[in-house]
Amino acid sequence: MIRLQQEPLSNHTTFRIGGPALHYLIPETMEEVSEALDFARSNHYPFYVIGKGSNMLFSDEGYPGVIIEIGKGLEEIQIDDDGVVTAQAGITLSAMASRLAKESLSGFAFASGIPGTLGGGITMNAGAYGGEIKDCIQSARVLTAEGATQELSRDELELGYRTSIIQKESYIVLDAVFQFERGDKEAIQKEMRDLNQRRREKQPLEFPSAGSTFKRPQGYFAGKLIEDAGLRGYRVGGAQVSEKHCGFVINCGQATADDVKQVIHDVQQKVNEQFGVVLEPEVRIIK
Repeated sequence: MIRLQQEPLSNHTTFRIGGPALHYLIPETMEEVSEALDFARSNHYPFYVIGKGSNMLFSDEGYPGVIIEIGKGLEEIQIDDDGVVTAQAGITLSAMASRLAKESLSGFAFASGIPGTLGGGITMNAGAYGGEIKDCIQSARVLTAEGATQELSRDELELGYRTSIIQKESYIVLDAVFQFERGDKEAIQKEMRDLNQRRREKQPLEFPSAGSTFKRPQGYFAGKLIEDAGLRGYRVGGAQVSEKHCGFVINCGQATADDVKQVIHDVQQKVNEQFGVVLEPEVRIIK
């Protein structure tokens, strides 16, 4: 296990924002995940689990506990002849999508451009372009906050729009089982290329961000509401509503967490005043 102290979280998040974590642990085996959790529990530290650090915003003051990064060493994937796939939580969604495409398995192309790990994808029921994790997952094995291992079925995972029982109960995803259908390899790979091209054209991938900042309000699109409120390019310090896609708050230069939170607050206030719609952050704000 890799153990770091006072590790800047800005080095580990896609926003490139965040002060130092008191302890930063990178387990490289399933046993070490349990050890990392035991370390936090035995020392009465709060803990937080990350993968690639997307979809989250840490405080400028850092995190006064243990950050557990699930990634390196926990990236195995097994595929059987019937399209049943077992994958560890540290594999990136893009790597998993590429591997499935090579095996002519369809139904995961939507995830090929999502910048995160499988564990984070399950936790948030990640989705894009009409697909989401709950469409293909069968079960997941998790570690509870008390250190017990549990197998949860798809129903028990309570996968909803950017939510799950894992998020609610602070579980740690270890691995998961999926079922996919066989398809045409070239067609699957073309779909992935097309979706990633759409992503590059429409999203501000050239700037650090946490992905879509707000959840989609029922009956509306967050980006359209923000644009219609006159907030395209709205900026506080180094944080800005993207001019390319108003649904993203970007770090356009040395942004602090407070800058981002102020932009989020101002956008929520203005949209609510003008349209009576409450925008809920999709980005997890960790204090």
